[in-house]
Amino acid sequence: PARPAARRTRSNSEMVAGRNPVVEALRAGVPARALYVASRIDADDRVREAIATAGRNGIPMLETPRGELDRLTDGAVHQGLAIQVPPYEYAHPSDLINPEAPGIPLVVALHGITDPRNLGAIIRSVAAFGGHGVVVPARRSVGMTASAWKTSAGAAARIPVAQATNLVRALEDFRKAGFFVIGLDMDGDVELPELELAGEPLVVVVGSEGKGLGRLVRETCDQIVSIPMSSAVESLNAGLAAGVTLYEIARRRR
Repeated sequence: PARPAARRTRSNSEMVAGRNPVVEALRAGVPARALYVASRIDADDRVREAIATAGRNGIPMLETPRGELDRLTDGAVHQGLAIQVPPYEYAHPSDLINPEAPGIPLVVALHGITDPRNLGAIIRSVAAFGGHGVVVPARRSVGMTASAWKTSAGAAARIPVAQATNLVRALEDFRKAGFFVIGLDMDGDVELPELELAGEPLVVVVGSEGKGLGRLVRETCDQIVSIPMSSAVESLNAGLAAGVTLYEIARRRR
């Protein structure tokens, strides 16, 4: 059957300000729409590198009065340098249900996670262990910021991130398409090494460190899985928990 056309939603464009953040973002391949350079800037190595990288990548450079740069960056400490990152184009969760994708389908869904570095780390793990995409809720959740892109170390260019208006409904749609939904939680029904569902099409739901999985999300899961740990550690952060789980799923699938 034909897949529905991608319905893409847009987040607001973002300004990354400051010499180190701009250089790091450009090095990481964060897509930039424009490089803003303050008029009569005192150029150092970072400024020269930013200008050279932008030139190589065809990013327009705009010489900008300092007052205008203050306004554009909302008063951030920009040190005369900023880039504009365009709105991220999210996929629709149904785009990740792709029978033609290589390997057994594997998707990660995030619930209640607000740190973009966790999202970036999870995208990186999804790419490393053969996953097909990430789903984030549209509200009260992390989105694809420059920080998430940077932490993904380039994986964000390859792994689609979908935005779900209603995460529970999206998970139910995955189940109807033949996926099993497993939730990560310290109070799991099964421990990760005993995960018999590893060879099936999977959605792995990762909750926030503090609150874990919400009740409705938890009730939508086919199984709640815990990661066995020594009692010295209370819990892993979301990025690490996802990485460990994806590694174990990939190992069992081999």
